[in-house]
Amino acid sequence: MTKTSSAKTNSGRFFEDYAVGDVLHHAVPRTVSGGERALYHALYPARHALYSSDEFARQSGLPKSPLDDLAAFHVVFGKTVPDVSLNAVANLGYAEGRWLLPVYEGDTLRSESEVIGVKQNSNGKSGVVYVRTRGLNQRDEVVMEYVRWVMVRKGDLDAPAPETVIPELNKIIPAEDLVIPEGLDFSDYDFGQAGEAHRWGDYQVGEMIDHVDGVTIEEAEHMLATRLWQNTAKVHFDATARPDGSRLIYGGHVISMARALSFNGLANAQMIVGLNGGAHANPCSSGMTVRAWSEVLGKAETSAPGVGAIRLRLVATSGAEPFTLKGDDGKYLPGVLLDLDYWALMPI
Repeated sequence: MTKTSSAKTNSGRFFEDYAVGDVLHHAVPRTVSGGERALYHALYPARHALYSSDEFARQSGLPKSPLDDLAAFHVVFGKTVPDVSLNAVANLGYAEGRWLLPVYEGDTLRSESEVIGVKQNSNGKSGVVYVRTRGLNQRDEVVMEYVRWVMVRKGDLDAPAPETVIPELNKIIPAEDLVIPEGLDFSDYDFGQAGEAHRWGDYQVGEMIDHVDGVTIEEAEHMLATRLWQNTAKVHFDATARPDGSRLIYGGHVISMARALSFNGLANAQMIVGLNGGAHANPCSSGMTVRAWSEVLGKAETSAPGVGAIRLRLVATSGAEPFTLKGDDGKYLPGVLLDLDYWALMPI
């Protein structure tokens, strides 16, 4: 008897399966609990006070401590993987990300994406897919949105290349388009409990901050994190999915590690509200020691009492010297893992 593959299983979408205008409604909504927070803080040295203490959050005008912004991002991102990046070669970058509502324990998150661009690579074996993703809660309120682009393998190398469509994306989210959580008030901000005395006015555009600390990436931690976010991309789990036989560390794991390391020097950059752009400059693998540095790119006042917005470049490295990013050829240095441009909220 000849065995055949069941049509009931999902082999994922390949590059030729995407078309601009497709709307993807991603499966398996997820209700978040205090478990997500505990695991997030176990996986990363995350210590920002607003996400650690209900009392600190209430003192800052919120009903209680929200889920870490990046934890919420990972949940929303993970929903998209089976439809967007199951057959990915690599996740390449981000733009136009905004956190629109805090996510609290008990909220149920789901995701939907629209294909906004496609471009086949010159080798004919893969292509880049651009999607705009929205995360929604149980009230159908959009809690976050972002654009990402990912390199996806072709399933049929003879499939014709689609017409190239590359979306025009804003390089910077204007400060006036940032959404400040309702009620947020840093007028009575407790710098002692937050861990540092540095406030918005103490940072200058162009200032560089070496976050000093480092964390060596372990295979087990990465696997736990990626499973926690229900990220099923083959390159993260299947050692045969990549030519070198290694499992690629989920880029979001590097983002969260770098953000947590940035606490040393930016403890009061409490909430992430905007993602201007980001690139996974080089792959990360188990055994690498991740360090981070930041550059202050801009500052803006907000309408919320005591709250300022600060634009930061967060760079994660492994083996690269602090404050070095690109070579004379304009390409990222081999030791640069992540280059992330984001807006955060900080007490004035």
